[in-house]
Amino acid sequence: MGLELFDLSGKVAMVTGATRGLGEVAAKALAKAGAEVAVCGRSRPDLERVSAEIQDLGRRAEGFFLDVLSRSSIDQAVSQILERFGKVDILVNNAGVNHRVPFLEFPEEEWDRVIDTNLKGYFLVAQAVVPQMLQRGYGKVINMSSILGTVALPMQAAYAASKGGVDQLTKVMALEWARSGVRVNAIGPTYFETELVAQLRNDPERVRFIEERTPMGRWGQPEELEGIVIFLAAPASDFITGQTVYIDGGWTAW
Repeated sequence: MGLELFDLSGKVAMVTGATRGLGEVAAKALAKAGAEVAVCGRSRPDLERVSAEIQDLGRRAEGFFLDVLSRSSIDQAVSQILERFGKVDILVNNAGVNHRVPFLEFPEEEWDRVIDTNLKGYFLVAQAVVPQMLQRGYGKVINMSSILGTVALPMQAAYAASKGGVDQLTKVMALEWARSGVRVNAIGPTYFETELVAQLRNDPERVRFIEERTPMGRWGQPEELEGIVIFLAAPASDFITGQTVYIDGGWTAW
């Protein structure tokens, strides 16, 4: 056994929130390892762009409009994916949003938007995708969590609550499907240099805090997420389920 432990040839991956940030990184990483990719998101131009870039890697990819806040949108997208690809072996639940304000000023509508997107969305997508995995006796589910699923920062009430929920949801899913061939794990990233955190990158005080708080003294680079995504999707991790793996430069080791 060697590199074939990380070979995803013949596998079909579905990635939500795949048109930017770490979702785009995950989709391309899976393609590099051999998977065909169903690219899911709400920006049609970006769906076309990311799909084309994956095709340039020599892998099949198609874009599918999917709004994780809508069960009907999810069901329609999953139906189309199964019709086009025939199966989904790997599901990456990644679509997410954030809203940063002090707890006592947090608007209820923003609380609902963050929780519904980051937590309920994972629940709804898994309900739509996992049954066909169970029928075939094989599947990998990767839920994108965060270091904020286990540590806390000010002005992150809804986001931290949603990611703590993702970690627990991951465990429940793993327990229920462990004997049916479906493994479920989560990834807990720290701050990565993507366009989604451009506002934070423009705040010198915030940048300094993150670098000082991280034992490695820096932010994560997008390509540094690729290995853990491939590992959790590949045969190499077949005896791992119910875990949240932190990729955080040592943040959670404090």
